Amino acid sequence: MSENQTVAAGHLRSFIERIERLEIEKKTIADDIKEVFAEAKGTGFDTKAMRTLIRLRKKDRAEREEEEAILDMYLNALGMA
Repeated sequence: MSENQTVAAGHLRSFIERIERLEIEKKTIADDIKEVFAEAKGTGFDTKAMRTLIRLRKKDRAEREEEEAILDMYLNALGMA
């Protein structure tokens, strides 16, 4: 194996190992989030509504209003409003 291949292999191994560590951290965080939702559910909160709130809080006001307007239009079109 040439020196360039050895360097590239080392660099590749470094990336793979970093990604593997991050995947472990991601799973740990996902498990922590599940625990928080379970705790909230245990105290009587609706976790589906909480997930919706979290999703909506990630959007700015204009984006939320546009989404709500489209949803209202679709609900009206289907006679569900």
